[in-house]
Amino acid sequence: MESLNPTQLDAVEHTEGPLLILAGAGSGKTRVLTHRVAYLIDQGMAAPEEVLAITFTNKAAREMKDRVALLVGPDSKKMWVSTFHAFCARILRVHAEKLGYKREFTIYDGADQVRLVKRCIVELGKDPKRFNPRSFQAQISSAKNVLLAPDDFLRNTEGYIAENVAEVYDLYQRRLYENNAMDFDDLIMQSVALLELFPEVRERYQTRFKYIHVDEYQDTNHAQYRLVNILAAGHRNLCVVG
Repeated sequence: MESLNPTQLDAVEHTEGPLLILAGAGSGKTRVLTHRVAYLIDQGMAAPEEVLAITFTNKAAREMKDRVALLVGPDSKKMWVSTFHAFCARILRVHAEKLGYKREFTIYDGADQVRLVKRCIVELGKDPKRFNPRSFQAQISSAKNVLLAPDDFLRNTEGYIAENVAEVYDLYQRRLYENNAMDFDDLIMQSVALLELFPEVRERYQTRFKYIHVDEYQDTNHAQYRLVNILAAGHRNLCVVG
């Protein structure tokens, strides 16, 4: 703790209610975050498994795990430190059956998504040279990032291309479901649906995570914001860094 300045120390020792940390690159925000997590555990404010830390990259997650391990020791392995997608995949592996999926669902990467979109375009009798699969996949991804299902997308957009995207989006989702598959955006979108539709699941995770931390908060999209908002509604101890 001696490596922290007074402002950083204030952030570390703030343990009740929401906390916003504004910090530029190289200002020691990761150090503040890791010391805060260690402080919460050392002071008995939370058990390691009651702390959630979400990062935007696997590298950042590994770095945070390593730093907390140096401060806390082996118990740090019980913490939930991961990217948004890894966190969502973890809870969906437990509860996917509630949404009609099997727990061993497949996760489609970007290339898988574009291939499936192209197949859907062809299946609908459209020309993939005219309707670019990569462009359609990007628009479907954007829709999911604001939690728009195919019908919602159609109601919120206009034009000939949008109508075609909505049609492809609808078939794309049906084919994913039939293949017991989700794409990266589904991991967030389906997790939000899971938490909204099933109170017992929502309460389980709201109760579990006494302290939630989100790094690079300025980069969150609407779906990620909604996910965090639901999870933090239990204890309201949300710390965001941006």
